[in-house]
This record gives sequence, C-alpha cells and structure tokens, in this order.
Amino acid sequence: MSDRFVVLSGCSGGGKSSLLEELRRRGHAVVAEPGRRIVEEELARGGSALPWLDLVAFARRAIDLALADRAAMRGHAGFVFFDRSLIDAASALEAHGGEPLLDALAAHHRYNDKVFLTPPWPEIYVTDPQRRHDFEAARAEYRRLEMTYSALGYETIILPKVPVPERADFVLRQLGACQRAEM
Repeated sequence: MSDRFVVLSGCSGGGKSSLLEELRRRGHAVVAEPGRRIVEEELARGGSALPWLDLVAFARRAIDLALADRAAMRGHAGFVFFDRSLIDAASALEAHGGEPLLDALAAHHRYNDKVFLTPPWPEIYVTDPQRRHDFEAARAEYRRLEMTYSALGYETIILPKVPVPERADFVLRQLGACQRAEM
C-alpha cells in the first residue's frame, strides 16, 4: 500500500477535476482521471472503447491506465492525488458484466486509507462530450463506489459542498498535510 496515493472519487460531475487542479496549483502531484483521457483518445481516433458504446472495453482500458499511472508515480516522495483510481475502474468492470478483478487488484494495489468522495451535487452537474450520462446515472455510480470503497476497508470521507479552495483545505487537513507541497 502507498499512504502517499490519495484517491478523489465519487459522483461524476461532483468537482473532482476542479479540486485536483487546485491541489496541483498548490504544488502537489496529481493524476488526471483515466476515463476522461480514454474518452478523449477514443473520440479523436473514432474508437469504440467508450462508456456509452462498450463499457467493458472502456473499463479494461481504465484499469490498464490506472496501473500505469500508479507505476509512473511510484518514485514520487510526496502525496499524489488521483482523480479516480484502479478501484473505480475494476468496480465498473464488475458491475457491468466484466471479469471479477476487484478483490485481487484492490488487495495488491492499495491507496491511502482515506478516500475522498464527491457527493451528488445537482447544482454543478453538467454533461459534456466526455460525460454523456445523466445525473441519476452519476448518483447510482456514487452509491456503488461508496459501497465498494467501504467494503474494501477504506475510510470514505464525503467532501463538503463548498468552494474549491475550501475543499482543498479540507482534504489537506484530513491528511494532516501542509497547505503547500514541498517542491
């Protein structure tokens, strides 16, 4: 397990990417969401590993990318904040008929015990070319992830619905971290 690897998960459209950008701005290492990177690539090349076309293929690619992200950050000394994780991808794969990899992957690739969840927040939820599902699908995803992380022994911490800088302060306080990373 790496206590340095911190997961931001939860509801789609709940502000994870904005929080990640604020943490990056403060000097922390961050890893962008695998799903968004995959969707952008698949749309650019006319591929079909998209959550609305082939969710199983999409989840498999997200697992591979999440593993590569972890490996790439292995040598980083400070906190690394991940917008979603290997667990998110493996949970999606299992939930949508793929092979049951979650327990095996989760046992060998732990993150910090504290996982920060963005709750459903309809006031800020929007769809875009990469996020085409509706708010109810996002809410269902949130419930699945909250149960998954809890079942795997993580402490799920619900992020408050406050401005982004206050959310970043909240995360760093929960981790006992300084407000600015060592550069």
